[in-house]
Amino acid sequence: MSDKLNEAASALTARLKGAVLGGTAKFVVPGEGAVMVDSTGARPGDDSADVVLTASAETFQALVDGSMDPSAAFMSGKLEIDGDMALAIELAGALGG
Repeated sequence: MSDKLNEAASALTARLKGAVLGGTAKFVVPGEGAVMVDSTGARPGDDSADVVLTASAETFQALVDGSMDPSAAFMSGKLEIDGDMALAIELAGALGG
């Protein structure tokens, strides 16, 4: 895993502090790896998940730092979602989207 994913996982954990999610999500960043997210926080990993969100490194970083709204990223085609859409919406809400 890259240092970028470790840093992103730490930042996501801080942003999600206290959020209760109804499952496990995975952010996939092609060429970089993946980050798992659940109610305990975020960590680099590539386990199975209830919803898989795929984004470029640039879009993923913008989602992590809060400069891009997850809903806007999805609607513009910058974020692909496969799986439990309700969980994706929960995650977007927890990230402030």
